Amino acid sequence: MEIIFGPPPHRVSGIIVGAENGVLLSNLFKTTDEENESLQNRLQKRREHSAKKNVVFQPCWCDMNGSHVMVQVADLTKTELSEVDAYELGAKIYTVAANMGEEEILVDFSANFSPGTVAGIAAGFGIRSFSFDKYKKEDPDAVKIEKVYFLSSNQDLTAKAYKDARVIVDVVAYVRSLSSEAPNVLYPEALANEAKNLKKFGVKVEILDEKALTKLGMNALLGVAQGSVRPPYVAICHWNGGSKNEAPIALVGKGVTFDSGGISIKPSSGMHEMKEDMTGAAVVLATMQLVAQLDLPINLIGAVGLVENMPSGSAQRPSDVVTSMSGLTIEIQNTDAEGRLVLADLLFYVEREFAPQYIVDFATLTGAIKIALGQEYAGLFSNDNALSDKLIAAGEVVKERLWRLPLDPAFDKDIDSTIADVKNVGSGRGASSSTAAHFLNRFLLKKTPWAHLDIAAVTYDSKERPLTGVGYTGFGVQLMYAFLKNFAHKDSGK
Repeated sequence: MEIIFGPPPHRVSGIIVGAENGVLLSNLFKTTDEENESLQNRLQKRREHSAKKNVVFQPCWCDMNGSHVMVQVADLTKTELSEVDAYELGAKIYTVAANMGEEEILVDFSANFSPGTVAGIAAGFGIRSFSFDKYKKEDPDAVKIEKVYFLSSNQDLTAKAYKDARVIVDVVAYVRSLSSEAPNVLYPEALANEAKNLKKFGVKVEILDEKALTKLGMNALLGVAQGSVRPPYVAICHWNGGSKNEAPIALVGKGVTFDSGGISIKPSSGMHEMKEDMTGAAVVLATMQLVAQLDLPINLIGAVGLVENMPSGSAQRPSDVVTSMSGLTIEIQNTDAEGRLVLADLLFYVEREFAPQYIVDFATLTGAIKIALGQEYAGLFSNDNALSDKLIAAGEVVKERLWRLPLDPAFDKDIDSTIADVKNVGSGRGASSSTAAHFLNRFLLKKTPWAHLDIAAVTYDSKERPLTGVGYTGFGVQLMYAFLKNFAHKDSGK
């Protein structure tokens, strides 16, 4: 689908217009007084039943002598929207446009919105248009939107504003595509190759293979991978956009490309969903791409651990003990608590090697987080109040919301092992998201300000969301953009 800023070179059938006080604002195609009166009467009846909101959708199909279709989609009581509201408005417009059966659509808000807001509407339209149909046979009768023309008060300024928004559209789609991909296609080496592709954006990428990981002593990570025929990898990505003396911000991602549970095998009923267990790594890689494409003046490290967790004769067993890279020994009581083992070595490595000012990790870590928060929030655990506040504020701006949950000495005590330094699960099901976070915290020996984002419940949404609908959400990318650009603006004096 191509998004174009400017009028179409020819008459198009699908026309979506903004309306203010019931008056259609598109002047590109004229209609007769009789047709307008009929249309206004219909709109008025719908308006009487509408809630009084800033943006009210009132789809109204109107055949104008069989020549084109006009749809009023918004009754506006203000001319400017926040960025996230503009995105959601664009997404709602897409849901109207997708049902019009037209290959070309004109969206005219030229009399209502600034160029920046129209760019945001276009971005929301693009995000909502995502679909993963790579493996579906094409329907010869399906009509897809091929071109969308957006009209604004200044087409050049709108196109310029959309340049940055387009990057967000692309990286959100990238995360959703990776999460949707089949695990026989996206296995650890394939995801490592995705990291390598970041080089074309100016990101420095180092790939650590099994031999290098063994030499480093990443035995916690290696233990997870030892049951699979697919070898493990770690990708370390560097964006050096800030000053040389500035400590980087580090992002760490869990990249379990398929999680069977290992010997502690999962129930078969939901196991097919475990291809998404690499989404934390996808968010980190997408954020690295976003920062590079937007040339943000910050230093950023992205580290992702890429493994497959499978049962076999060589698989790790419950009751095994491994020595992590930090030197702490870990008693494995449940091989399905594998993500924290991957992150344990990565967190230690990143803290030791790069001395970052902050560490933020992304992981689909626990099913329990959904019990606690549903699909409305990602779980936030942190050893630093200032970092937590920054992340929560960024999440509110883009509606990728976080809820801080406790780190408590009682939860930490619950992961003490009788035969090793730590065990990889608590003593029961209670507070299991918190005990998982405490496990990670044990491996930050320098106590760098750190936040753990458990995104297991927000990676896939089973109910309709304004921006992404039903399916994989790409949660985390817009959150990181809102978080990181504050550092960029601070450093640039903006």
